[in-house]
Amino acid sequence: MSLTEYKKKRSFKHTPEPEGGEGTGKELRFVIQKHDATHLHYDFRLEMEGVLKSWAIPKGPSTDPEIKRLAMMVEDHPYDYRNFEGIIPEEEYGGGTVIVWDEGTYTPFEPESDVFQKQEKQLLDQLKAGKLKIILKGKKLKGAYALVKAYGRGDNGWLLMKLKDKYAADSDILLKDKSVVSGKTIAQMEKQGKTITPVRNRLKELLKKTVKKAFYDEVKPMLATLVSEPFDEPGWVYEIKWDGYRAVAFMNKGKVAFKSRNDQSYNQKYYPIYEKLKELKINAIIDGEVVVVNKNGNANFGALQNWNNEADGELLYYVFDILWYNGYDLSHLPLLDRKAILAELIPNQFPILLSKVFETSGIDFLNATKRAGLEGIMAKRANSTYQIGNRTNDWLKIKASNGQEVVIGGFTKIAGSPKPFSSLLVGLFKKGKFIYTGKIGTGFSVNTQKELLAQFEPLIISKSPFYEEPDVNKPNRFRFNSPQAKAIWLKPELICEVSFSEMTTDGLMRHPSFKGMREDKKAKEVMLETPDETDEIVPKPINLKDMLVKKDEETQVKKVNGQELTFTNPDKIYWPVEKISKGDLINYYDQISPFILPYLKDRPQSLSRYPNGITGQNFYQKDVTGKVPDWIKTYLYHAEGDDTDKHFLVGKDKATLLYMANLGCIEIHPWSSTIKKPDHPTWCILDLDPDKQPFDQTIEVAQVTKAILDDMGVPGYCKTSGSTGLHIYIPLGNKYTYDQSKEFAKIIVTLVNRELPKTTSIERVVADRKGKIYLDFLQNRTQATIAAPYSLRPKPGATVSMPLHWDEVKKGLQMKDFDIYNAFSRASEMGDLFKPVLGKGIDLAAVIKRNR
Repeated sequence: MSLTEYKKKRSFKHTPEPEGGEGTGKELRFVIQKHDATHLHYDFRLEMEGVLKSWAIPKGPSTDPEIKRLAMMVEDHPYDYRNFEGIIPEEEYGGGTVIVWDEGTYTPFEPESDVFQKQEKQLLDQLKAGKLKIILKGKKLKGAYALVKAYGRGDNGWLLMKLKDKYAADSDILLKDKSVVSGKTIAQMEKQGKTITPVRNRLKELLKKTVKKAFYDEVKPMLATLVSEPFDEPGWVYEIKWDGYRAVAFMNKGKVAFKSRNDQSYNQKYYPIYEKLKELKINAIIDGEVVVVNKNGNANFGALQNWNNEADGELLYYVFDILWYNGYDLSHLPLLDRKAILAELIPNQFPILLSKVFETSGIDFLNATKRAGLEGIMAKRANSTYQIGNRTNDWLKIKASNGQEVVIGGFTKIAGSPKPFSSLLVGLFKKGKFIYTGKIGTGFSVNTQKELLAQFEPLIISKSPFYEEPDVNKPNRFRFNSPQAKAIWLKPELICEVSFSEMTTDGLMRHPSFKGMREDKKAKEVMLETPDETDEIVPKPINLKDMLVKKDEETQVKKVNGQELTFTNPDKIYWPVEKISKGDLINYYDQISPFILPYLKDRPQSLSRYPNGITGQNFYQKDVTGKVPDWIKTYLYHAEGDDTDKHFLVGKDKATLLYMANLGCIEIHPWSSTIKKPDHPTWCILDLDPDKQPFDQTIEVAQVTKAILDDMGVPGYCKTSGSTGLHIYIPLGNKYTYDQSKEFAKIIVTLVNRELPKTTSIERVVADRKGKIYLDFLQNRTQATIAAPYSLRPKPGATVSMPLHWDEVKKGLQMKDFDIYNAFSRASEMGDLFKPVLGKGIDLAAVIKRNR
């Protein structure tokens, strides 16, 4: 093919770009170049007829089959361009920096021949037809991809998409940002060149997925769950578990607050980090761990506790997450997207360092940390959101050795001993009782003991604080004539970190050793960390167990988000045929909470209550005035013609969700808008509501709706209703009113009805529908609600309203495919398919203009 257009745009006296080159005639090559020009983008090039057919991909390729990337076809490039890296002068066409992000060979998806020339002809025919299906064999991208002409996107518009195979994944492949040729990033390539062009980052692209939020200066960090064993599962990434103090940095408009997890200031205590944070001059809230490391780079918790200045050790702040940036809430972005933003904003300079992410085997990684003498590892779901104040199964901590935080309730002293004290007497709080867990006699120097005694003196009391007073002079079978120790009791307020070999059956630590004091927690927050079994946390089928703490036969209690919830009648049967109890209902919402909560947070709830299960009388409750605990968030409203103050219950956190479940709320009904913008819904809903038709007819209606949305350039996301129909959501981003949402939905269902007049109806009156599938657009009204994504339904089989891939919306799909038994394992494996519904939303004006 001709390179006339390519050469016309360039002056080869001034640009280092190649002019020609020839292929081998034995295999077809592809290359993807990362190009930081006026806009950062990726150039996808396929060898055909001796040149490189080329497409510019603004957002880069993806390994997620659900993501379709716009690819704009550009002029052919010469074959030798596949090896080009360097800097194109700014005054030249495409001025900027180029690296070879990936390269390799490719073949047709289903080759019609083994002969090279025939394969090339097959690909050229597909190119002409507007649909290429290929197999990539690159260093980063592997497996099946499709390039499809995007009609309605101009003559050069195409879509690049990953096809489902073993190489498909929902992680962000673009985080692997180095050249496969030179090993350099864009920034490193720029530094070696003569021309320096500012590196454009992915920040703007990622922020499009977020919502605006005002700055805040207090937060409870997300916490991890302790598990006993490492594992190897797709969709997880790993970090080093640093042995230090959790710390959050709040930076806005030149002001910086560096705080502990319980909101105590670290500004003065760790002043080198505080001063460095001020130098960053960004508006952000970041999360990390303060540590002191030795010459081998290993954290020393004791040294951190005693740190006063540089002479006490090297102080570092390992940053691993970001919650907020420049007016945008980042907490609902996937973890790897948040990591990408961190990498753009935070320079990796002492004493502030980025915690490195490892995509590897969890088992191998833990073994490596053991060999290096580190405390352990963190396992995190790559697509997990940041759940403020929650301890979740999306973040797991796996320790290289046993460790525990304990509360000091006293110490022992032996008469005549030169040591300030002999041992520490420690314990933990359990259900309000202070329980003794052991005596610590090693791990501290004499100087440390003297410093501790100074902290102990104001806390000395006359009686034991332990629920059962320990025998501090219990006979020792190895030392028959041990000197008698005197116990001196303390108010249980101070916390220390301890390592030990094992916990005995009677709750005592064997061979405990003191590691250091903790000042970043309150004593009553310290509880025994019992590892969860790994196979209940990694994505495997759930076993509905009673995870609640027994109180008596009719009530159970559980502490959630700092609130002690009492659950009544957990054994009451809610689904008689399946023998599913109210306790099972509560357990389900406990597990599914990370997935359902984003659709409930800050949204008023219409409580659909079934206090006696699905066969009993049910009722709706809106007004909860005076009927809920003080910690429940509420939203004031007035019913039409009534000036009395009424209040909706507002979704907030897992405690609120489980409180609702205990009221008998089998299904969860949130508003489409939040209390922040109550008149502007987050999404538009198309409710496909069948009468007595086979479900396959509703599936056909959904498919036609999808085709119409695609033609309009509007994204739609489908879920089962969990009852009889299907729901399709369109993201609006809280930018339009309910009336605008309703009118837009009416336009869409009218178009669907024109396509399927024999099977669908948009008539509101049931009799006028004549048994057809009702296309309900009236769900887009103020205070109208339908079952939330992942909500259970009061139907036989305990079905769930389940988000779907569009390729699942096909003949054979059944409502009973998703129920209380498999919903959590599916969501854990696939991630939240509905997450884009909470994103920026469509540009309604542009959609209408484009489709006039």
